Amino acid sequence: MNVDQHEPADTRSMGIVHSALRRDLERLRLTLETEPFPDGKRRRALAEHIGWLMHALHLHHSAEDAGLWPLIRAKNPSARALLDRMETDHGQITPAMSVLEEAARAYGRDASARTHVLDALAGLNEVLLPHLQREESEMMPVVAATITTSEYRDVENEYFVKPKGVAELGAEAPWIVDGATPEDRDVILHVVPTVPRFIIMQTFGRIYRRKVARLWRDEPAAAVPPIKVTAPRSEASTSRDSDSRHLAS
Repeated sequence: MNVDQHEPADTRSMGIVHSALRRDLERLRLTLETEPFPDGKRRRALAEHIGWLMHALHLHHSAEDAGLWPLIRAKNPSARALLDRMETDHGQITPAMSVLEEAARAYGRDASARTHVLDALAGLNEVLLPHLQREESEMMPVVAATITTSEYRDVENEYFVKPKGVAELGAEAPWIVDGATPEDRDVILHVVPTVPRFIIMQTFGRIYRRKVARLWRDEPAAAVPPIKVTAPRSEASTSRDSDSRHLAS
């Protein structure tokens, strides 16, 4: 994927990851609300997947807090209020994640906890989904206007990729690109170096497909695609497009 490393940051990967997260939260809701309700091995697999999903979200937020937000704060003082809001959002989301994790653990032990999982899922969605949309429609245009693609990729590599081993990346990459468009798939897979990318998609891709069959089966949840949010274009995104055209001229 040939990209001018000095153009305003290409932040598409953030929205692609968010779309995968929204997809699985909706898949979980549909599965847990549809009779016959899951039980036995499938119920335990769903409980484990919720735990994995919350772990992935925790790592995602930790990488933003440790790498991306401090860089934008240092380079763009005018973004302080929006960055403060991002951090406040994370502080509100974390307790809701813990509630869902606890409900999932109970569900893994006892099918009667299904309604508690649904309640906890609704509670998480209430604080998480507006944050994801705000991050995509308000924060990412500011990121694009503040740093270059090269700087953004350095942050991705240092904070989102390097801390994870091959097994973690192997579980995450096929999950992110599940149902993605060819363009979005290309964006995500090129975040990972060539050799690990090949291993991940050849080996862990098969493992992920078996997991998907176990979780969603041939039910409506399996057909839920990545859920993108179309937000109004902001002044920052308009500025980014203008800057991109200027650089290309």
